[in-house]
Amino acid sequence: MLIILGGLAGAWLAPQSWLATAPPSAQMIAGIAVASPISLFMGRFGRRAGFLLGAVALTFGAILVVLALHIQSFVLLCLAHVALGAALICVNYFRFAASEAVAEEHRPQAISFTLASGLIAALIGPELFSWSKDVLAPTPLAGAYAAMSVLGILGAVPVLCLKMQKTQTTRSQQDSISVREILARNPRIAVAIGVAALSQAMMVLLMTPTPLAMIGCGFMDDQAADVIRWHVVAMFAPGFFTGSLIKRFGPERIAAIGIALLLFSALVAVARLELLNFYVALIVLGGGWNFGFVSGTHMLQSTLSDQERPLIQGANDTILAISSSTASLLSGALYAGIGWVGLAGLAGPVLLILSLVLFRINNRTKEYAS
Repeated sequence: MLIILGGLAGAWLAPQSWLATAPPSAQMIAGIAVASPISLFMGRFGRRAGFLLGAVALTFGAILVVLALHIQSFVLLCLAHVALGAALICVNYFRFAASEAVAEEHRPQAISFTLASGLIAALIGPELFSWSKDVLAPTPLAGAYAAMSVLGILGAVPVLCLKMQKTQTTRSQQDSISVREILARNPRIAVAIGVAALSQAMMVLLMTPTPLAMIGCGFMDDQAADVIRWHVVAMFAPGFFTGSLIKRFGPERIAAIGIALLLFSALVAVARLELLNFYVALIVLGGGWNFGFVSGTHMLQSTLSDQERPLIQGANDTILAISSSTASLLSGALYAGIGWVGLAGLAGPVLLILSLVLFRINNRTKEYAS
Protein backbone atom coordinates (compact mmCIF):
# COMPACT_ATOMS: atom_id res chain seq x y z
CA MET A 1 0.00 0.00 0.00
CA LEU A 2 2.86 2.40 0.75
CA ILE A 3 4.29 1.77 -2.73
CA ILE A 4 1.00 2.97 -4.23
CA LEU A 5 0.24 5.72 -1.72
CA GLY A 6 3.56 7.49 -1.12
CA GLY A 7 4.02 9.03 -4.56
CA LEU A 8 0.31 9.79 -5.07
CA ALA A 9 -0.05 11.57 -1.71
CA GLY A 10 3.18 13.43 -2.39
CA ALA A 11 1.99 14.51 -5.84
CA TRP A 12 -1.22 15.88 -4.33
CA LEU A 13 0.46 18.00 -1.66
CA ALA A 14 3.94 18.72 -3.07
CA PRO A 15 4.63 22.42 -3.75
CA GLN A 16 6.85 21.40 -6.71
CA SER A 17 6.37 18.40 -9.03
CA TRP A 18 9.89 17.07 -8.42
CA LEU A 19 9.07 16.73 -4.71
CA ALA A 20 6.33 14.18 -5.38
CA THR A 21 8.55 11.30 -4.24
CA ALA A 22 9.72 13.15 -1.10
CA PRO A 23 7.36 11.25 1.29
CA PRO A 24 8.63 7.76 0.29
CA SER A 25 12.16 9.19 0.25
CA ALA A 26 11.72 10.53 3.81
CA GLN A 27 10.41 7.09 4.72
CA MET A 28 13.59 5.49 3.39
CA ILE A 29 15.89 8.12 4.91
CA ALA A 30 14.34 7.32 8.29
CA GLY A 31 15.61 3.79 7.81
CA ILE A 32 19.18 5.12 7.69
CA ALA A 33 18.80 6.61 11.16
CA VAL A 34 16.97 3.74 12.86
CA ALA A 35 18.26 0.52 11.24
CA SER A 36 21.30 0.04 13.47
CA PRO A 37 19.66 1.21 16.72
CA ILE A 38 16.68 -1.10 16.14
CA SER A 39 18.97 -4.05 15.40
CA LEU A 40 20.93 -3.42 18.61
CA PHE A 41 17.65 -2.93 20.48
CA MET A 42 16.47 -6.35 19.28
CA GLY A 43 19.83 -7.87 20.16
CA ARG A 44 19.41 -6.68 23.74
CA PHE A 45 15.65 -6.93 24.35
CA GLY A 46 14.57 -9.59 21.84
CA ARG A 47 12.81 -9.73 18.49
CA ARG A 48 9.29 -9.43 19.92
CA ALA A 49 9.99 -6.07 21.56
CA GLY A 50 11.40 -4.74 18.28
CA PHE A 51 8.46 -5.95 16.21
CA LEU A 52 5.96 -4.45 18.67
CA LEU A 53 7.82 -1.16 18.41
CA GLY A 54 7.34 -1.37 14.63
CA ALA A 55 3.59 -1.95 15.03
CA VAL A 56 3.28 1.18 17.19
CA ALA A 57 5.25 3.24 14.64
CA LEU A 58 3.06 1.98 11.80
CA THR A 59 -0.19 2.85 13.57
CA PHE A 60 1.05 6.27 14.72
CA GLY A 61 2.53 7.18 11.32
CA ALA A 62 -0.61 6.22 9.39
CA ILE A 63 -2.85 8.27 11.68
CA LEU A 64 -0.48 11.21 11.31
CA VAL A 65 -0.76 11.01 7.52
CA VAL A 66 -4.56 11.17 7.76
CA LEU A 67 -4.15 14.41 9.71
CA ALA A 68 -1.61 15.75 7.20
CA LEU A 69 -3.94 15.08 4.27
CA HIS A 70 -6.85 16.67 6.11
CA ILE A 71 -4.99 19.92 6.85
CA GLN A 72 -3.04 19.66 3.55
CA SER A 73 0.40 19.86 5.15
CA PHE A 74 3.20 18.50 2.96
CA VAL A 75 5.76 18.82 5.77
CA LEU A 76 3.59 16.81 8.17
CA LEU A 77 3.07 14.20 5.42
CA CYS A 78 6.83 13.74 5.12
CA LEU A 79 7.26 13.55 8.91
CA ALA A 80 4.54 10.92 9.10
CA HIS A 81 6.34 8.85 6.47
CA VAL A 82 9.44 9.00 8.70
CA ALA A 83 7.47 7.04 11.32
CA LEU A 84 6.26 4.65 8.62
CA GLY A 85 9.87 4.19 7.51
CA ALA A 86 10.85 3.19 11.04
CA ALA A 87 8.00 0.67 11.06
CA LEU A 88 9.17 -0.88 7.79
CA ILE A 89 12.71 -1.25 9.11
CA CYS A 90 11.34 -3.24 12.06
CA VAL A 91 9.37 -5.48 9.71
CA ASN A 92 12.48 -6.11 7.61
CA TYR A 93 14.08 -7.97 10.51
CA PHE A 94 11.53 -10.78 10.23
CA ARG A 95 13.78 -12.38 7.59
CA PHE A 96 16.69 -12.47 10.03
CA ALA A 97 14.47 -13.77 12.84
CA ALA A 98 13.26 -16.61 10.60
CA SER A 99 16.84 -17.52 9.69
CA GLU A 100 17.88 -17.62 13.33
CA ALA A 101 14.94 -19.84 14.31
CA VAL A 102 15.96 -22.83 12.15
CA ALA A 103 18.94 -25.10 11.65
CA GLU A 104 21.71 -23.78 9.41
CA GLU A 105 20.85 -26.05 6.46
CA HIS A 106 17.32 -24.61 6.30
CA ARG A 107 18.26 -20.93 6.44
CA PRO A 108 17.93 -20.19 2.70
CA GLN A 109 14.38 -21.56 2.70
CA ALA A 110 13.50 -19.73 5.93
CA ILE A 111 14.59 -16.38 4.48
CA SER A 112 12.90 -17.12 1.18
CA PHE A 113 9.60 -18.29 2.70
CA THR A 114 9.47 -15.28 5.01
CA LEU A 115 9.77 -12.94 2.03
CA ALA A 116 7.19 -15.06 0.19
CA SER A 117 4.66 -14.10 2.86
CA GLY A 118 4.65 -10.69 1.16
CA LEU A 119 2.54 -12.37 -1.52
CA ILE A 120 -0.42 -11.86 0.82
CA ALA A 121 0.32 -8.13 0.77
CA ALA A 122 0.51 -8.19 -3.03
CA LEU A 123 -2.95 -9.74 -3.28
CA ILE A 124 -4.71 -7.87 -0.49
CA GLY A 125 -2.91 -4.50 -0.54
CA PRO A 126 -4.24 -3.10 -3.85
CA GLU A 127 -7.77 -4.36 -3.06
CA LEU A 128 -7.65 -2.69 0.34
CA PHE A 129 -6.34 0.48 -1.31
CA SER A 130 -9.16 0.54 -3.89
CA TRP A 131 -11.81 -0.15 -1.23
CA SER A 132 -10.57 2.29 1.41
CA LYS A 133 -9.07 5.24 -0.48
CA ASP A 134 -12.36 7.19 -0.65
CA VAL A 135 -13.79 6.18 2.73
CA LEU A 136 -12.82 9.55 4.22
CA ALA A 137 -13.81 11.58 1.13
CA PRO A 138 -13.46 14.36 0.16
CA THR A 139 -9.92 14.01 1.56
CA PRO A 140 -8.19 11.85 -1.06
CA LEU A 141 -6.27 8.73 0.03
CA ALA A 142 -6.92 9.36 3.75
CA GLY A 143 -9.10 6.26 4.04
CA ALA A 144 -6.30 4.02 2.78
CA TYR A 145 -3.90 5.38 5.40
CA ALA A 146 -6.57 4.90 8.08
CA ALA A 147 -6.90 1.27 6.98
CA MET A 148 -3.11 0.95 7.30
CA SER A 149 -3.29 2.06 10.94
CA VAL A 150 -5.73 -0.79 11.59
CA LEU A 151 -3.25 -3.20 10.00
CA GLY A 152 -0.64 -2.01 12.49
CA ILE A 153 -2.92 -2.93 15.39
CA LEU A 154 -3.88 -6.31 13.90
CA GLY A 155 -0.23 -7.12 13.12
CA ALA A 156 0.74 -6.70 16.76
CA VAL A 157 -1.54 -9.55 17.86
CA PRO A 158 0.49 -12.52 16.48
CA VAL A 159 3.74 -10.80 17.49
CA LEU A 160 2.60 -10.94 21.11
CA CYS A 161 2.75 -14.75 20.82
CA LEU A 162 6.30 -14.77 19.41
CA LYS A 163 8.88 -16.57 21.55
CA MET A 164 12.54 -16.57 20.54
CA GLN A 165 15.80 -16.92 22.41
CA LYS A 166 17.66 -13.66 22.85
CA THR A 167 21.08 -13.47 21.26
CA GLN A 168 23.62 -13.85 24.04
CA THR A 169 25.38 -10.58 23.29
CA THR A 170 26.10 -8.11 26.05
CA ARG A 171 26.64 -4.40 25.62
CA SER A 172 30.36 -4.82 26.34
CA GLN A 173 30.63 -7.39 23.55
CA GLN A 174 28.82 -5.05 21.16
CA ASP A 175 31.13 -2.19 22.07
CA SER A 176 34.27 -4.32 21.72
CA ILE A 177 33.82 -5.02 18.00
CA SER A 178 33.31 -2.67 15.07
CA VAL A 179 31.94 -3.06 11.57
CA ARG A 180 35.35 -2.24 10.11
CA GLU A 181 37.06 -4.99 12.11
CA ILE A 182 34.46 -7.57 11.09
CA LEU A 183 34.73 -6.61 7.40
CA ALA A 184 38.52 -6.82 7.60
CA ARG A 185 38.25 -10.37 8.94
CA ASN A 186 35.68 -11.39 6.33
CA PRO A 187 35.46 -9.29 3.10
CA ARG A 188 32.71 -11.60 1.81
CA ILE A 189 30.30 -9.69 4.06
CA ALA A 190 30.83 -6.56 1.93
CA VAL A 191 29.95 -8.50 -1.23
CA ALA A 192 26.77 -9.84 0.38
CA ILE A 193 25.69 -6.37 1.47
CA GLY A 194 26.56 -4.96 -1.96
CA VAL A 195 24.43 -7.51 -3.83
CA ALA A 196 21.38 -6.80 -1.67
CA ALA A 197 21.90 -3.01 -1.80
CA LEU A 198 22.30 -2.96 -5.60
CA SER A 199 19.16 -5.06 -6.05
CA GLN A 200 17.23 -2.81 -3.67
CA ALA A 201 18.40 0.43 -5.29
CA MET A 202 17.52 -0.71 -8.82
CA MET A 203 14.10 -1.91 -7.73
CA VAL A 204 13.28 1.36 -5.93
CA LEU A 205 14.62 3.51 -8.79
CA LEU A 206 12.17 2.02 -11.28
CA MET A 207 9.29 1.17 -8.94
CA THR A 208 8.85 4.50 -7.14
CA PRO A 209 7.89 6.68 -10.14
CA THR A 210 5.89 3.95 -11.91
CA PRO A 211 2.42 5.13 -10.74
CA LEU A 212 3.29 8.71 -11.72
CA ALA A 213 4.68 7.59 -15.09
CA MET A 214 1.60 5.52 -15.87
CA ILE A 215 -0.82 8.29 -14.95
CA GLY A 216 1.32 10.68 -17.01
CA CYS A 217 0.93 8.32 -19.96
CA GLY A 218 -2.87 8.45 -19.65
CA PHE A 219 -3.49 5.27 -17.69
CA MET A 220 -5.90 5.16 -14.72
CA ASP A 221 -4.80 4.97 -11.10
CA ASP A 222 -6.47 1.55 -10.78
CA GLN A 223 -4.31 0.31 -13.68
CA ALA A 224 -1.22 1.66 -11.94
CA ALA A 225 -2.31 -0.11 -8.74
CA ASP A 226 -2.70 -3.38 -10.66
CA VAL A 227 0.79 -3.09 -12.16
CA ILE A 228 2.18 -2.51 -8.66
CA ARG A 229 0.17 -5.48 -7.42
CA TRP A 230 1.82 -7.83 -9.94
CA HIS A 231 5.19 -6.25 -9.27
CA VAL A 232 4.84 -7.09 -5.58
CA VAL A 233 3.62 -10.60 -6.49
CA ALA A 234 6.80 -11.03 -8.54
CA MET A 235 8.89 -9.72 -5.65
CA PHE A 236 7.61 -12.29 -3.17
CA ALA A 237 6.15 -15.28 -5.03
CA PRO A 238 9.60 -16.62 -6.03
CA GLY A 239 10.26 -16.96 -2.31
CA PHE A 240 8.62 -20.38 -2.43
CA PHE A 241 11.55 -21.70 -4.48
CA THR A 242 14.41 -19.16 -4.32
CA GLY A 243 15.80 -20.77 -1.18
CA SER A 244 15.89 -24.19 -2.84
CA LEU A 245 17.64 -22.71 -5.90
CA ILE A 246 20.25 -21.09 -3.66
CA LYS A 247 20.79 -24.35 -1.84
CA ARG A 248 21.28 -26.21 -5.13
CA PHE A 249 23.21 -23.72 -7.28
CA GLY A 250 24.76 -21.37 -4.72
CA PRO A 251 23.92 -17.74 -3.85
CA GLU A 252 26.45 -16.24 -6.29
CA ARG A 253 24.79 -17.79 -9.36
CA ILE A 254 21.28 -16.87 -8.25
CA ALA A 255 22.45 -13.32 -7.52
CA ALA A 256 23.89 -13.10 -11.05
CA ILE A 257 20.56 -14.24 -12.53
CA GLY A 258 18.77 -11.64 -10.41
CA ILE A 259 20.97 -8.81 -11.68
CA ALA A 260 20.44 -10.00 -15.28
CA LEU A 261 16.68 -9.83 -14.72
CA LEU A 262 16.97 -6.30 -13.33
CA LEU A 263 18.87 -5.25 -16.45
CA PHE A 264 16.25 -6.86 -18.71
CA SER A 265 13.52 -4.97 -16.83
CA ALA A 266 15.16 -1.64 -17.69
CA LEU A 267 15.40 -2.65 -21.34
CA VAL A 268 11.67 -3.49 -21.47
CA ALA A 269 10.80 -0.17 -19.82
CA VAL A 270 12.82 1.72 -22.43
CA ALA A 271 11.28 -0.11 -25.38
CA ARG A 272 7.71 1.32 -25.39
CA LEU A 273 5.26 3.27 -23.23
CA GLU A 274 2.56 0.62 -23.49
CA LEU A 275 0.56 -0.97 -20.69
CA LEU A 276 2.09 -4.38 -21.46
CA ASN A 277 5.60 -2.95 -21.13
CA PHE A 278 4.81 -1.55 -17.70
CA TYR A 279 3.47 -4.94 -16.61
CA VAL A 280 6.44 -6.92 -17.97
CA ALA A 281 9.07 -4.45 -16.75
CA LEU A 282 7.71 -4.32 -13.21
CA ILE A 283 7.12 -8.09 -12.99
CA VAL A 284 10.66 -8.87 -14.16
CA LEU A 285 11.95 -6.14 -11.83
CA GLY A 286 10.26 -7.84 -8.88
CA GLY A 287 11.69 -11.26 -9.75
CA GLY A 288 15.19 -9.87 -10.18
CA TRP A 289 14.98 -8.12 -6.83
CA ASN A 290 13.93 -11.35 -5.11
CA PHE A 291 16.84 -13.36 -6.50
CA GLY A 292 19.39 -10.65 -5.67
CA PHE A 293 18.00 -9.70 -2.26
CA VAL A 294 17.50 -13.25 -0.96
CA SER A 295 20.93 -14.31 -2.23
CA GLY A 296 22.62 -11.33 -0.56
CA THR A 297 20.75 -11.93 2.70
CA HIS A 298 21.72 -15.62 2.74
CA MET A 299 25.37 -14.80 1.98
CA LEU A 300 25.35 -12.37 4.90
CA GLN A 301 23.69 -14.69 7.41
CA SER A 302 25.96 -17.61 6.51
CA THR A 303 29.10 -15.63 7.37
CA LEU A 304 28.10 -14.05 10.71
CA SER A 305 28.57 -15.31 14.26
CA ASP A 306 25.93 -14.76 16.96
CA GLN A 307 27.97 -11.90 18.44
CA GLU A 308 28.36 -10.16 15.08
CA ARG A 309 24.72 -10.34 13.97
CA PRO A 310 23.10 -7.39 15.79
CA LEU A 311 25.86 -5.00 14.68
CA ILE A 312 26.24 -6.22 11.08
CA GLN A 313 22.52 -6.73 10.47
CA GLY A 314 22.01 -3.14 11.56
CA ALA A 315 24.82 -1.91 9.31
CA ASN A 316 23.39 -3.97 6.44
CA ASP A 317 19.92 -2.49 6.74
CA THR A 318 21.38 1.00 7.17
CA ILE A 319 23.17 0.60 3.84
CA LEU A 320 19.98 -0.79 2.29
CA ALA A 321 18.11 2.27 3.55
CA ILE A 322 20.78 4.58 2.12
CA SER A 323 20.61 2.88 -1.27
CA SER A 324 16.79 2.95 -1.23
CA SER A 325 16.48 6.59 -0.22
CA THR A 326 19.13 7.71 -2.70
CA ALA A 327 17.41 5.79 -5.49
CA SER A 328 14.02 7.20 -4.48
CA LEU A 329 15.26 10.80 -4.47
CA LEU A 330 17.02 10.28 -7.79
CA SER A 331 13.93 8.67 -9.29
CA GLY A 332 11.82 11.77 -8.60
CA ALA A 333 14.42 14.18 -9.95
CA LEU A 334 15.25 12.03 -12.99
CA TYR A 335 11.59 11.42 -13.84
CA ALA A 336 10.85 15.15 -13.65
CA GLY A 337 13.95 15.96 -15.71
CA ILE A 338 14.32 13.26 -18.37
CA GLY A 339 11.08 11.27 -18.13
CA TRP A 340 10.38 7.58 -17.64
CA VAL A 341 12.26 6.38 -20.73
CA GLY A 342 15.32 8.46 -19.88
CA LEU A 343 15.31 7.20 -16.30
CA ALA A 344 15.13 3.53 -17.35
CA GLY A 345 17.72 4.09 -20.08
CA LEU A 346 20.18 5.49 -17.55
CA ALA A 347 19.48 2.79 -14.95
CA GLY A 348 20.59 -0.08 -17.21
CA PRO A 349 24.22 0.97 -17.82
CA VAL A 350 24.70 2.06 -14.19
CA LEU A 351 23.44 -1.32 -12.98
CA LEU A 352 25.77 -3.15 -15.37
CA ILE A 353 28.85 -1.21 -14.26
CA LEU A 354 28.16 -1.62 -10.53
CA SER A 355 27.39 -5.33 -10.88
CA LEU A 356 30.66 -5.92 -12.71
CA VAL A 357 32.50 -4.15 -9.88
CA LEU A 358 30.76 -6.37 -7.32
CA PHE A 359 31.55 -9.61 -9.11
CA ARG A 360 35.18 -8.58 -9.54
CA ILE A 361 35.43 -7.93 -5.79
CA ASN A 362 33.84 -11.31 -5.16
CA ASN A 363 36.39 -13.07 -7.37
CA ARG A 364 39.26 -11.29 -5.56
CA THR A 365 37.74 -12.37 -2.24
CA LYS A 366 37.79 -16.00 -3.40
CA GLU A 367 41.39 -15.70 -4.57
CA TYR A 368 42.37 -14.16 -1.22
CA ALA A 369 40.60 -16.95 0.66
CA SER A 370 42.31 -19.66 -1.40
